[in-house]
Amino acid sequence: MFQHILVVCTGNICRSPVAAAMLARNLPDRRVESAGLGALVGHGVEPTARELAEADGLDLSDHHARQLTGKMLTEADLVLVMSEGQRHAVADLAPEALGKTMLLGKWLDDGRGREIPDPYRKSRQAFEHVHELLKEATAAWAKKLS
Repeated sequence: MFQHILVVCTGNICRSPVAAAMLARNLPDRRVESAGLGALVGHGVEPTARELAEADGLDLSDHHARQLTGKMLTEADLVLVMSEGQRHAVADLAPEALGKTMLLGKWLDDGRGREIPDPYRKSRQAFEHVHELLKEATAAWAKKLS
């Protein structure tokens, strides 16, 4: 159950690769991947996001952004997105995947859930805030899935 997890954001250079690395570390027996709805295909992790991730002991040096496809959505057991808008975009791409697509921040704010904002082209403080949200959200998912 939930052996293949796909984490989705917009460009696949800030939130989803970092969240996928965090989940993979917390769930070493699972296959965790990431992709973007409007991926900056081939790009590595955004420098500030990468720096914060590396400070937490994550290695993102091999990451190359990739575009989300219907096939990826079909193959995944669980799809984690950053916003409700992204959930709807997933449904447009692969309607059958909607039932297994949830917010990465679903368990935040005492289970009320929250979206995780895009820090791209924003301040370092924005990246730090998002990084903390990603840590909390992935820890909560790891606990639910363990």
